[in-house]
Amino acid sequence: MTDRLVQPHSHATDVQRLGWALAITGTFMLVEVIGGLLSGSLALLADAGHMLTDTAALALAWVAAHLTRRPVDARRTYGYHRAQVLAAFVNALALLVVVAWIFWEAVERLLEPRAIAGDTMLGIALLGLLANVAVLRVLKNDHDANLNVAAARLHVIGDLLGSVAAIIAAVVILATGWTPIDPLLSVLVALLIVRSAWALLVKSTRILMEDAPESVDPEVLRGSLLSSVPGVRDVHHIHCWSLASGQTMLTLHLALGPGAEATSVLRDAKRVLTEQFDVVHSTLQIEHAECPDDAR
Repeated sequence: MTDRLVQPHSHATDVQRLGWALAITGTFMLVEVIGGLLSGSLALLADAGHMLTDTAALALAWVAAHLTRRPVDARRTYGYHRAQVLAAFVNALALLVVVAWIFWEAVERLLEPRAIAGDTMLGIALLGLLANVAVLRVLKNDHDANLNVAAARLHVIGDLLGSVAAIIAAVVILATGWTPIDPLLSVLVALLIVRSAWALLVKSTRILMEDAPESVDPEVLRGSLLSSVPGVRDVHHIHCWSLASGQTMLTLHLALGPGAEATSVLRDAKRVLTEQFDVVHSTLQIEHAECPDDAR
């Protein structure tokens, strides 16, 4: 049985959809930054920060679709999959810095209110809403099996809420002139960024630290192999980690009982690991007697 080191390649249509969504989101993120600076709206700048999270998520999904096509080489025997994890870690740290700036700026603007061009703010926010709707249409759910696309779609839905917040702030400013609504709603948008950035940071850190994935409990896995694979006397030295999100790697030792046939045990064990735990790559050491690692 051949191990699945890499999951099936993303379809070309998925790569194209992610590319268009990335182009729309990244372009309008820059428009919102310019609009926020021209209008003086912190809500627009905060929403641009939230769109940065979406741009990062789309970029990671797009890069991941391409990286899975890169062949392994003598220096990178697992290929280039960890690059997306490193990028996610750096992006998460950068996003938390953006959040800190938004909170700092919001406090300053609450203490010293500034003039805001409500009409400019409203126009940019409405365009932002349209851009997010366009991205959602590009990433529409047509029985989508690509988890990267599904995750990116969730990010964009969150950003759409940020655009709505900016529109509300602009309408309130135009109707009443009450500018504190701008930094107050900016804080709400910043909280959306914190949630997604923190989740990204935790997930990427766990992968880089080679934590066991949540989908795999070593003790449960051990029990499944003992109960489901005839001829297995013991399972030990279990090491499980993720190469990248959704790509579980595993090594373990299988001690065989008397009369057990190694090839049959190996085939059955691989089947259990694939079907019950979705392990994409496993290395199993077969032992007929004492474990050589314990004998040292």
